[in-house]
Amino acid sequence: MDKLVETLLQGDHVGALSEARRLLALGIAPERIVTDGMETAMRRLDDKCTVESFNLLEIMLAGRAVSAVVNELYPEGAPPAQGRATFVIASLEGDIHDLGKNVTRMVLIGKGYRVVDLGKDCPVETLVNAAEREHADAVLVSGLITPVIPQVRKLRPALAARGLDGIKVVAGGAALKQATAEELNVDYVAETAFDGARYLEQLARRKTE
Repeated sequence: MDKLVETLLQGDHVGALSEARRLLALGIAPERIVTDGMETAMRRLDDKCTVESFNLLEIMLAGRAVSAVVNELYPEGAPPAQGRATFVIASLEGDIHDLGKNVTRMVLIGKGYRVVDLGKDCPVETLVNAAEREHADAVLVSGLITPVIPQVRKLRPALAARGLDGIKVVAGGAALKQATAEELNVDYVAETAFDGARYLEQLARRKTE
């Protein structure tokens, strides 16, 4: 498993894919490859961010490698929940930037969560529909530009109108992290993808307790 972790951290998606296939051929279950391989790699990246050795290119390359392995393990694109939470993620209507959203999705998939990605320029109603359909534990919104803030504020009332008050709302991105959770009417504002993942992991742990 160590070799898989190293290839993921190096952003070597070809090597990571080859190593994942080798592990599968040895009879190792996909769930173990996620927990012992991809989650370990994500934790080590998280540690680097914590000590402020943040390198966006490094994370993007690792994310690409993670995505390649996930697609090999689970051809439909996401691991089954099996005790893990389900999250719906999008850049809301008016924002066509998705870099931060994509990094967050990759980190969460690497940690073994099921992530439904609605893309960018996503209407609030579409996000709420998906949250209801997918039985989401949280909805995640990314915003790089300030004009999208009014859309973020609409999200919680829209969820409540469907009786989905229990779904947590997490915001992140350059524009949104300048505001407080109260100002955005969300449960949590993430400084980075890993910061958001830590908050969501706490939610997932409470769900299984």
